[in-house]
Order: sequence, then C-alpha cells, then structure tokens
Amino acid sequence: MKKSFLMGVAAAALFAGAASAADLKFAPGQDAKFNWKSYDEFKAAHADLKGQPLTIFGPWRGEDEAFFLSVLAYFTEATGVEAKYSSSENYEQQIVIDTQAGSPPNIAVLPQPGLLADLASKGFLTPLGDDNSKWIKDNYGAGDSWVGYGTYKGKDGKEAFYAFPYKADVKSLVWYVPENFEEAGYKIPTTMEELHALTDQIVKDGGVPWCIGLGSGGATGWPATDWVEDIMLRTQPPEAYDKWTTNELKFTDPAVVAAIDEFGKFAKNGKYVDGGVAAVASTDFRDSPKGLFAVPPKCYMHHQASFIPSFFPEGTKLGQDADFFYMPTFASHPELGKPVLGAGTLVSIAKDSKTARAFIDFLKTPIAHEVWMAQSSFLTPYKGVSTEAYANPQMKKEGEILTSATTFRFDGSDLMPGKIGAGAFWTGMVDFVGGKSAQDAAGEIQSAWDGIK
Repeated sequence: MKKSFLMGVAAAALFAGAASAADLKFAPGQDAKFNWKSYDEFKAAHADLKGQPLTIFGPWRGEDEAFFLSVLAYFTEATGVEAKYSSSENYEQQIVIDTQAGSPPNIAVLPQPGLLADLASKGFLTPLGDDNSKWIKDNYGAGDSWVGYGTYKGKDGKEAFYAFPYKADVKSLVWYVPENFEEAGYKIPTTMEELHALTDQIVKDGGVPWCIGLGSGGATGWPATDWVEDIMLRTQPPEAYDKWTTNELKFTDPAVVAAIDEFGKFAKNGKYVDGGVAAVASTDFRDSPKGLFAVPPKCYMHHQASFIPSFFPEGTKLGQDADFFYMPTFASHPELGKPVLGAGTLVSIAKDSKTARAFIDFLKTPIAHEVWMAQSSFLTPYKGVSTEAYANPQMKKEGEILTSATTFRFDGSDLMPGKIGAGAFWTGMVDFVGGKSAQDAAGEIQSAWDGIK
C-alpha cells in the first residue's frame, strides 16, 4: 500500500524481457566474492531442460527489472531454458485476471502474502513441498517467520508451503550522522532503554534528538504506523502482532495502546522533535531527515526504512556522511529476541512445470542472490550467501540484520484491510500526535475496523 502510493499510479502497461547467456553480468568463476561452486552444481543438475519454456510474472519494473533479468540470465545459461519475464503497473490485478482466465505464468512473484494466500485457497498455486519449507527454515534468518509467510490453506483446506521468499526490505532502522555523534560523544544505543537515555542526554546538552515527519499527501500518517509496528514487535510476542493485524487483538487492547503511547514518548514531547510537536504531522516524510545534515544539526536521529537515503542531500556518502543502527530492543524483554520489521517478495508456482521447479531450485543457490546483491537494492535473509558480494557496506549491514533476526514480520498496516492500514490507522496516528490520547485514537481506529462488513 505504502509502496504503491510512493511509486504513484500509472496506466497499465505490460513489459516483457528475456535473459540470455550473453547478458551475464559477472563472468562465472572469475570473482572470488561469488559462490560459483553453487552455480556449477546447479548447472550440472539441470542440464536436461534446454529449449523448454518458462514464464515469470512479477512486480519488478525499470531498474529492478534490469537487475532481475541479470539474475535470470544465469538461470538460462545454466539450463538452456527459454525464460521470459513480464510485469504490469497493476500487477496485483493482472495476476488475478490471468489465473482466473486459465492463462497463468509458470512463476508468480508477489510482495503480498495475503494475495498469494487468496490465490492458493482458490487452487491457483502449486505447493512447493516440505523439503523447500524445511530449507527456508534452516537457511534463512528468522526462517520460521518466512515459512509462515509462505504457508497457506489450499482449495482442500489443508495448509502447505506455497511461496519461496526472495528479496527483502528492512524498516527497523534509525539514521544518524556519524560526525554529529562523534563530536557530541554519543554512542550507538543497543537497547531501547539506552535510546531513551540518549534522547534525554541530547536535550540536556541543548540539542534536539529526533526529526519526525508524518506528511505524505493523502497518505499522511504512515511513518507513525512503522514506529508503532516496530514497538509492538519489541513489547509483544510475534503471535500477538499477527493477531493484531487480523483484528483478533483489538486496537483498544492495552498492548496496542501501550505501543502507541511509547511512540508518543518520542513524537509528543516538544523538546524531542525538530520544530516541536506541531511540526510532526505537517512535515513531509521526504523532508524530515534533512535536519540531520544541518549545521548545527537540527536533530540527531531519524527512524525510517532503508529507502530514505534517496531523500538525503545530493552527494551524501552512506557510511561516512550518514549511517544507521538497528532499532534496538528493550532489555526488559529479552525473550523477544531480535525482531525485524520489513517487507519482501514471494515466489510461487502458478503453472507447474519442470522449468518452474528448476527455478525454485535456482533460488536456493547463493549465486541467485549474490548477482543482484552486487549491484543494488537487494537484501536477503539467506545465511549461505557471501556478504562480501554486497555492493556497499551499508547493504551488507542491512543484510546482516536480516540474517541475524530471530523474528521477521511484514509491515502490519499493509497486512490490514485497506480501510484500516491505509486509512484509519494513518489518520488515527495524526490525531494522536495532534493531541488525542492513545486510548481515544485506538478506539476510533477500532470503530472503523468494526464497521467493515
């Protein structure tokens, strides 16, 4: 939902691309940072597929499509399969149309587990088997979490593993300017208790700890939902988080109200935020991190996902001019481990074939991840990849957050019905920052959910 808003709405357009051996971005065997052994073993095991077709439909367009085609080229070179990839601006609707019309692609790639669950329940997806779910559990950081997001009930009502996770995003990050921290003598907090202490120390030293901006046009309020979701994962077990996203745990539950109040400790204290509390809802999220780079700094920290450097001042060097740390957990809740909030794409078989099965096998090779890692905008929870393949140190750090996670959860508001996750939750957070109590804001959100027929 948020991602769709940020990308904008465009007219439907279908793109198709094919990958060939001539497109290999990195010569096999020539760079030690890649796991070429995995590639050679895969190639030897799938030499009988030459000339057979494979169709893949997914969400990647533009630059991401080019990156994916660069990965697909290794699959086609290894197998001889004639693979074609296509996408659409309205890919969520297009995959439903294609499956219902009886003309699905072999492989469907989607970032919405709810949509895949719906397709599985109607018999439009093929189970990937227990061996693949076990492989994910054993080889991915927070493997159980990823297996859960790929497990749905089929048309027969029985649960099975249908969706293989490939490519992830991280939201549990706090951005800062290393030079500012160094000059002030501040250390990276490793617990939420330390984060609160640092926030107070910055105020004591005459500074402003946070830049927070909830503005986003018609989607104003969504950055606050990320805060609340991160806090929920740091105060409640993942099962409670899951119940919250399905309305089994109400917004008015004390656990949710407490999470909203925890966000309020940062956002509703005029000494804590650049511009004061009134600026929180009115500042555009794209402008809010700019205070980090002011001289003297207008703020020292900014909570936002891995995409936010796109809105940093031109020429900002990540790792030098700006960096991030993992949103810490509470020392008082050690049983919750290291949760990570984010998103990801899931790969399913919509039309079974030997080539489709081979493609799933390909995703289990490090090389299928490393080729994209070495370029840009790709993170993976796969613990078997060479982290040296990441294009820069920042991506490597984000990847390590994924592989060391004990729990991974998709953005909660994206899992809720649109009227809530992309409506009442957003406006409720704006009302909360504007002066309403957490209890009252939560009550209004819950009333909106109760009103859905």
